[in-house]
Amino acid sequence: MSWWIWVLAGFLLLAIELATTTMHVGIFAVGAFIVGTLVGFGLDMPFWGQLLLFAGISLFGFAFLRPILVRKLRLRVDNKVDQIPGETAVALEDMAPASHGRAELRGSTWSATNIGSTPLARGQRCVVDRVDGLMLLIRAV
Repeated sequence: MSWWIWVLAGFLLLAIELATTTMHVGIFAVGAFIVGTLVGFGLDMPFWGQLLLFAGISLFGFAFLRPILVRKLRLRVDNKVDQIPGETAVALEDMAPASHGRAELRGSTWSATNIGSTPLARGQRCVVDRVDGLMLLIRAV
Protein backbone atom coordinates (compact mmCIF):
# COMPACT_ATOMS: atom_id res chain seq x y z
CA MET A 1 0.00 0.00 0.00
CA SER A 2 1.31 3.47 -0.82
CA TRP A 3 2.55 5.74 1.92
CA TRP A 4 0.05 8.48 1.07
CA ILE A 5 -2.89 6.16 1.76
CA TRP A 6 -1.58 5.61 5.29
CA VAL A 7 -1.18 9.38 5.78
CA LEU A 8 -4.68 9.98 4.42
CA ALA A 9 -6.04 7.33 6.81
CA GLY A 10 -4.14 9.05 9.63
CA PHE A 11 -5.74 12.41 8.82
CA LEU A 12 -9.18 10.79 8.66
CA LEU A 13 -8.65 9.17 12.06
CA LEU A 14 -7.32 12.46 13.43
CA ALA A 15 -10.44 14.28 12.20
CA ILE A 16 -12.60 11.73 13.99
CA GLU A 17 -10.52 12.22 17.14
CA LEU A 18 -11.00 15.98 17.03
CA ALA A 19 -14.75 15.39 17.10
CA THR A 20 -14.57 13.02 20.09
CA THR A 21 -11.57 14.27 22.15
CA THR A 22 -11.16 11.01 24.06
CA MET A 23 -7.75 10.01 22.67
CA HIS A 24 -9.15 6.65 21.56
CA VAL A 25 -8.98 7.16 17.80
CA GLY A 26 -6.05 9.60 17.92
CA ILE A 27 -3.65 6.85 18.94
CA PHE A 28 -4.63 4.87 15.85
CA ALA A 29 -4.04 8.02 13.76
CA VAL A 30 -0.50 8.16 15.13
CA GLY A 31 -0.03 4.49 14.16
CA ALA A 32 -1.17 5.26 10.61
CA PHE A 33 1.19 8.24 10.38
CA ILE A 34 4.15 6.17 11.60
CA VAL A 35 3.48 3.36 9.11
CA GLY A 36 2.99 5.93 6.33
CA THR A 37 6.30 7.57 7.21
CA LEU A 38 8.17 4.24 7.31
CA VAL A 39 6.69 3.12 3.99
CA GLY A 40 7.45 6.56 2.50
CA PHE A 41 11.11 6.26 3.52
CA GLY A 42 11.43 2.95 1.73
CA LEU A 43 10.42 0.21 4.18
CA ASP A 44 9.50 -2.59 1.78
CA MET A 45 6.75 -4.71 3.37
CA PRO A 46 3.77 -6.59 2.07
CA PHE A 47 0.34 -5.18 2.89
CA TRP A 48 -0.28 -7.71 5.67
CA GLY A 49 3.02 -6.67 7.27
CA GLN A 50 2.00 -3.02 7.14
CA LEU A 51 -1.33 -3.87 8.78
CA LEU A 52 0.45 -5.88 11.46
CA LEU A 53 2.86 -3.01 12.10
CA PHE A 54 -0.04 -0.54 12.26
CA ALA A 55 -1.93 -2.73 14.72
CA GLY A 56 1.15 -3.26 16.88
CA ILE A 57 2.07 0.42 17.04
CA SER A 58 -1.53 1.45 17.69
CA LEU A 59 -2.12 -1.11 20.42
CA PHE A 60 1.19 -0.25 22.09
CA GLY A 61 0.26 3.43 22.04
CA PHE A 62 -3.24 2.70 23.27
CA ALA A 63 -1.98 0.63 26.18
CA PHE A 64 1.05 2.69 27.25
CA LEU A 65 0.92 6.20 25.76
CA ARG A 66 -2.80 7.01 26.00
CA PRO A 67 -2.91 6.97 29.84
CA ILE A 68 0.03 9.39 29.94
CA LEU A 69 -1.57 11.70 27.36
CA VAL A 70 -4.92 11.69 29.13
CA ARG A 71 -3.24 12.59 32.41
CA LYS A 72 -1.01 15.30 30.87
CA LEU A 73 -3.81 16.86 28.80
CA ARG A 74 -6.22 16.56 31.74
CA LEU A 75 -8.92 15.06 29.57
CA ARG A 76 -12.08 14.25 31.47
CA VAL A 77 -12.44 10.53 30.97
CA ASP A 78 -14.85 9.73 33.77
CA ASN A 79 -17.94 11.72 32.88
CA LYS A 80 -20.10 9.79 35.32
CA VAL A 81 -23.64 10.53 36.31
CA ASP A 82 -22.57 10.06 39.94
CA GLN A 83 -20.75 13.40 39.73
CA ILE A 84 -23.87 15.37 38.77
CA PRO A 85 -25.49 15.79 42.23
CA GLY A 86 -24.53 19.16 43.66
CA GLU A 87 -23.98 20.81 40.27
CA THR A 88 -25.90 23.89 39.23
CA ALA A 89 -28.54 23.61 36.51
CA VAL A 90 -30.78 26.23 34.92
CA ALA A 91 -34.56 25.78 34.77
CA LEU A 92 -35.78 26.11 31.17
CA GLU A 93 -39.42 26.58 32.16
CA ASP A 94 -41.49 27.46 35.21
CA MET A 95 -41.89 24.52 37.60
CA ALA A 96 -44.15 24.43 40.62
CA PRO A 97 -43.10 22.21 43.54
CA ALA A 98 -43.38 18.50 42.62
CA SER A 99 -43.93 19.29 38.93
CA HIS A 100 -42.00 18.20 35.87
CA GLY A 101 -40.19 20.37 33.36
CA ARG A 102 -36.84 20.81 31.64
CA ALA A 103 -33.47 22.02 32.89
CA GLU A 104 -30.12 22.65 31.25
CA LEU A 105 -27.00 21.05 32.67
CA ARG A 106 -23.54 20.85 31.06
CA GLY A 107 -24.96 22.23 27.82
CA SER A 108 -27.63 19.53 27.51
CA THR A 109 -31.36 19.65 28.10
CA TRP A 110 -32.64 17.22 30.73
CA SER A 111 -36.06 16.26 32.00
CA ALA A 112 -36.35 17.59 35.52
CA THR A 113 -38.59 17.44 38.58
CA ASN A 114 -38.72 20.20 41.16
CA ILE A 115 -38.43 18.37 44.49
CA GLY A 116 -38.10 21.58 46.51
CA SER A 117 -40.85 23.44 48.31
CA THR A 118 -40.41 26.67 46.31
CA PRO A 119 -41.39 27.13 42.67
CA LEU A 120 -38.69 27.56 40.03
CA ALA A 121 -38.91 30.33 37.44
CA ARG A 122 -37.60 30.03 33.91
CA GLY A 123 -33.88 30.88 33.85
CA GLN A 124 -33.47 30.38 37.60
CA ARG A 125 -30.42 28.54 38.86
CA CYS A 126 -31.10 25.38 40.80
CA VAL A 127 -29.12 22.58 42.42
CA VAL A 128 -29.25 18.98 41.28
CA ASP A 129 -30.18 16.86 44.29
CA ARG A 130 -29.89 13.49 42.53
CA VAL A 131 -30.40 11.72 39.22
CA ASP A 132 -33.13 9.14 38.66
CA GLY A 133 -32.51 7.47 35.30
CA LEU A 134 -32.59 10.35 32.83
CA MET A 135 -34.48 12.67 35.18
CA LEU A 136 -32.78 15.38 37.25
CA LEU A 137 -34.32 15.97 40.65
CA ILE A 138 -33.67 19.65 41.31
CA ARG A 139 -34.47 22.30 43.92
CA ALA A 140 -33.94 26.05 44.27
CA VAL A 141 -30.51 27.25 45.31
